[in-house]
Amino acid sequence: MATVPTILILPFEERGFVPNNARFPALVYRQAFANDTADLAGAMERRFGENGWPPAWRDGVFDFHHYHSKGHEVLGIARGSAELVLGGEGGRELAVSAGDVLLLPAGTGHCRVGASSDFLVVGAYPPGQSGDILREAPSAELRAAIARLPRPPADPVFGRDGPMLERWSDGLVL
Repeated sequence: MATVPTILILPFEERGFVPNNARFPALVYRQAFANDTADLAGAMERRFGENGWPPAWRDGVFDFHHYHSKGHEVLGIARGSAELVLGGEGGRELAVSAGDVLLLPAGTGHCRVGASSDFLVVGAYPPGQSGDILREAPSAELRAAIARLPRPPADPVFGRDGPMLERWSDGLVL
Protein backbone atom coordinates (compact mmCIF):
# COMPACT_ATOMS: atom_id res chain seq x y z
CA MET A 1 0.00 0.00 0.00
CA ALA A 2 1.20 3.50 -0.76
CA THR A 3 2.37 5.83 1.97
CA VAL A 4 -0.23 8.14 3.45
CA PRO A 5 -0.37 11.37 1.43
CA THR A 6 -0.49 14.89 2.84
CA ILE A 7 -3.94 15.31 4.33
CA LEU A 8 -5.82 18.58 4.75
CA ILE A 9 -8.30 18.45 7.62
CA LEU A 10 -11.09 20.95 7.02
CA PRO A 11 -13.78 21.34 9.70
CA PHE A 12 -16.71 23.51 8.65
CA GLU A 13 -19.45 25.20 10.62
CA GLU A 14 -22.87 25.90 9.17
CA ARG A 15 -22.66 28.50 6.39
CA GLY A 16 -25.74 29.96 4.72
CA PHE A 17 -28.08 27.13 3.70
CA VAL A 18 -25.28 24.54 3.96
CA PRO A 19 -25.31 22.62 7.27
CA ASN A 20 -21.84 21.09 6.86
CA ASN A 21 -21.02 18.39 9.42
CA ALA A 22 -20.42 19.12 13.09
CA ARG A 23 -19.02 15.61 13.81
CA PHE A 24 -16.66 14.95 10.92
CA PRO A 25 -14.27 17.27 9.03
CA ALA A 26 -13.78 17.15 5.28
CA LEU A 27 -10.49 15.41 4.40
CA VAL A 28 -8.41 16.12 1.31
CA TYR A 29 -5.76 13.53 0.44
CA ARG A 30 -3.18 15.23 -1.78
CA GLN A 31 -1.81 12.89 -4.46
CA ALA A 32 -3.31 9.77 -2.88
CA PHE A 33 -2.85 8.13 -6.31
CA ALA A 34 0.00 8.60 -8.76
CA ASN A 35 -1.38 10.86 -11.48
CA ASP A 36 0.60 9.02 -14.16
CA THR A 37 -1.46 5.83 -13.74
CA ALA A 38 -2.74 4.66 -17.16
CA ASP A 39 -6.36 4.21 -16.02
CA LEU A 40 -6.55 6.39 -12.93
CA ALA A 41 -10.37 6.37 -12.85
CA GLY A 42 -10.40 2.55 -12.91
CA ALA A 43 -7.67 2.35 -10.26
CA MET A 44 -9.66 4.66 -7.98
CA GLU A 45 -12.88 2.72 -8.52
CA ARG A 46 -11.13 -0.56 -7.70
CA ARG A 47 -9.54 0.81 -4.53
CA PHE A 48 -12.74 2.47 -3.33
CA GLY A 49 -14.69 -0.74 -3.99
CA GLU A 50 -12.10 -2.93 -2.22
CA ASN A 51 -12.49 -0.68 0.83
CA GLY A 52 -16.29 -0.86 0.95
CA TRP A 53 -17.13 2.28 -1.03
CA PRO A 54 -18.70 0.95 -4.26
CA PRO A 55 -18.16 3.32 -7.20
CA ALA A 56 -21.36 5.16 -8.08
CA TRP A 57 -20.54 7.54 -10.93
CA ARG A 58 -17.99 9.26 -13.18
CA ASP A 59 -18.55 12.92 -14.04
CA GLY A 60 -17.53 16.31 -12.60
CA VAL A 61 -18.64 18.49 -9.71
CA PHE A 62 -21.70 20.71 -10.07
CA ASP A 63 -21.07 24.43 -10.56
CA PHE A 64 -23.54 25.36 -7.81
CA HIS A 65 -23.31 25.01 -4.04
CA HIS A 66 -24.98 21.84 -2.80
CA TYR A 67 -24.65 19.13 -0.17
CA HIS A 68 -25.78 15.55 0.41
CA SER A 69 -27.87 14.40 3.36
CA LYS A 70 -28.05 10.67 2.66
CA GLY A 71 -24.39 9.79 2.42
CA HIS A 72 -20.76 10.56 2.96
CA GLU A 73 -19.07 11.03 -0.42
CA VAL A 74 -15.59 10.32 -1.73
CA LEU A 75 -14.45 12.21 -4.82
CA GLY A 76 -11.41 10.89 -6.69
CA ILE A 77 -9.91 13.38 -9.13
CA ALA A 78 -9.18 11.03 -12.03
CA ARG A 79 -8.20 13.54 -14.72
CA GLY A 80 -7.53 17.24 -15.08
CA SER A 81 -7.80 19.91 -12.43
CA ALA A 82 -10.38 22.21 -10.88
CA GLU A 83 -11.01 24.93 -8.39
CA LEU A 84 -13.63 23.98 -5.82
CA VAL A 85 -15.25 25.70 -2.88
CA LEU A 86 -15.94 23.52 0.16
CA GLY A 87 -18.19 24.46 3.05
CA GLY A 88 -20.74 26.63 1.20
CA GLU A 89 -20.65 30.16 -0.18
CA GLY A 90 -17.59 31.98 1.13
CA GLY A 91 -16.05 28.64 2.19
CA ARG A 92 -12.59 27.25 1.54
CA GLU A 93 -11.32 27.61 -2.03
CA LEU A 94 -9.28 24.61 -3.05
CA ALA A 95 -7.32 23.66 -6.16
CA VAL A 96 -7.45 19.92 -6.92
CA SER A 97 -5.73 17.82 -9.57
CA ALA A 98 -5.48 14.26 -10.83
CA GLY A 99 -4.56 11.89 -7.99
CA ASP A 100 -6.22 13.92 -5.23
CA VAL A 101 -9.09 12.46 -3.19
CA LEU A 102 -11.70 14.40 -1.23
CA LEU A 103 -13.69 12.76 1.54
CA LEU A 104 -16.79 14.83 2.27
CA PRO A 105 -18.98 13.92 5.23
CA ALA A 106 -22.73 14.27 4.70
CA GLY A 107 -23.85 17.89 4.87
CA THR A 108 -20.59 19.31 3.51
CA GLY A 109 -21.17 21.96 0.87
CA HIS A 110 -19.21 21.79 -2.38
CA CYS A 111 -19.17 23.62 -5.70
CA ARG A 112 -16.95 23.80 -8.80
CA VAL A 113 -15.88 27.34 -9.75
CA GLY A 114 -13.58 26.37 -12.60
CA ALA A 115 -12.08 23.28 -14.23
CA SER A 116 -9.88 22.08 -17.05
CA SER A 117 -11.73 20.74 -20.08
CA ASP A 118 -10.65 17.17 -19.24
CA PHE A 119 -11.75 17.27 -15.57
CA LEU A 120 -13.08 13.87 -14.45
CA VAL A 121 -14.18 12.74 -10.98
CA VAL A 122 -14.99 9.26 -9.66
CA GLY A 123 -17.65 9.33 -6.93
CA ALA A 124 -18.56 6.69 -4.36
CA TYR A 125 -20.57 6.24 -1.15
CA PRO A 126 -20.62 3.63 1.60
CA PRO A 127 -23.18 0.83 1.11
CA GLY A 128 -26.74 1.99 1.75
CA GLN A 129 -25.80 5.66 1.37
CA SER A 130 -26.32 7.95 -1.62
CA GLY A 131 -25.74 11.44 -2.92
CA ASP A 132 -29.00 13.35 -3.01
CA ILE A 133 -28.53 16.93 -4.25
CA LEU A 134 -29.74 19.59 -1.83
CA ARG A 135 -29.66 23.35 -2.41
CA GLU A 136 -31.74 24.66 0.48
CA ALA A 137 -31.49 24.78 4.25
CA PRO A 138 -32.22 21.47 5.94
CA SER A 139 -35.24 20.89 8.16
CA ALA A 140 -34.71 19.80 11.75
CA GLU A 141 -35.44 16.21 10.66
CA LEU A 142 -32.85 16.38 7.89
CA ARG A 143 -30.23 17.79 10.28
CA ALA A 144 -30.92 14.90 12.64
CA ALA A 145 -30.60 12.38 9.78
CA ILE A 146 -27.22 13.85 8.77
CA ALA A 147 -26.05 13.73 12.38
CA ARG A 148 -27.08 10.05 12.67
CA LEU A 149 -25.15 8.86 9.62
CA PRO A 150 -22.45 6.59 11.04
CA ARG A 151 -18.79 6.61 10.27
CA PRO A 152 -18.03 3.98 7.61
CA PRO A 153 -15.90 1.03 8.80
CA ALA A 154 -13.08 1.71 6.31
CA ASP A 155 -11.27 4.62 4.72
CA PRO A 156 -12.05 4.62 0.96
CA VAL A 157 -8.36 4.84 0.01
CA PHE A 158 -6.48 3.11 2.84
CA GLY A 159 -8.99 0.63 4.25
CA ARG A 160 -9.33 -0.31 7.89
CA ASP A 161 -6.04 1.37 8.86
CA GLY A 162 -6.75 4.60 7.02
CA PRO A 163 -6.57 8.13 8.37
CA MET A 164 -10.35 8.63 8.15
CA LEU A 165 -10.80 6.29 11.12
CA GLU A 166 -8.65 8.51 13.32
CA ARG A 167 -10.03 11.81 11.99
CA TRP A 168 -13.65 10.65 12.18
CA SER A 169 -13.31 9.05 15.61
CA ASP A 170 -16.55 9.24 17.51
CA GLY A 171 -16.96 5.51 17.85
CA LEU A 172 -20.01 5.17 15.59
CA VAL A 173 -19.44 2.74 12.73
CA LEU A 174 -21.69 0.96 10.23
